[in-house]
Amino acid sequence: MTKAELYQELNYVNHSREKRLKYANLVIDNPKLVAPLLEILFNVDDKISCRAAWVFEFMCGEKLEAIIPFLDTFTDNMHKVHLDSAVRPIAKVCEYITKAYYGKEDHLLKTHLNEKHKEKIIETCFDWMINDEKVAPKAYSMVSLYLFGQEYDWIYPELSLILERDFQLQSAAFKARARQILKKIKK
Repeated sequence: MTKAELYQELNYVNHSREKRLKYANLVIDNPKLVAPLLEILFNVDDKISCRAAWVFEFMCGEKLEAIIPFLDTFTDNMHKVHLDSAVRPIAKVCEYITKAYYGKEDHLLKTHLNEKHKEKIIETCFDWMINDEKVAPKAYSMVSLYLFGQEYDWIYPELSLILERDFQLQSAAFKARARQILKKIKK
């Protein structure tokens, strides 16, 4: 399948779990499609990029190690994503990555995620926290930043400051997640 054919196929992706999973499995079964999927995803002003982001998120949810050859591409470009329905899945992928990296189970990401990748994920997550984003990317970012804070001692003071500052202005969902993260930080 060519990039153009994949682009056409993405027209059939919708919010349904069934469609996203179908196309995620298509990409998992054809690893050569990951690069064109990312090219489409990072064409950030095209509405189809959101559909590519949904498929990419589901692909990572099913087989996270498929991202490893593309960590540079992903971390170098994720900050460019700005459409709301694309930011959420990208933030979720960041959470997948950090959970795998800091998790108890062995994962290939533990040997492939380098300092540059971590810095870019941290920077982008902080951007999502301070910018006018929806709750979901902020919630995923909180988790990622909390986990990175176990390694980088400067993160918790910054994250706590943002969470406490924004607490009253945000939704109930933000407040609930912020409460959890602040409680963990203070332990």
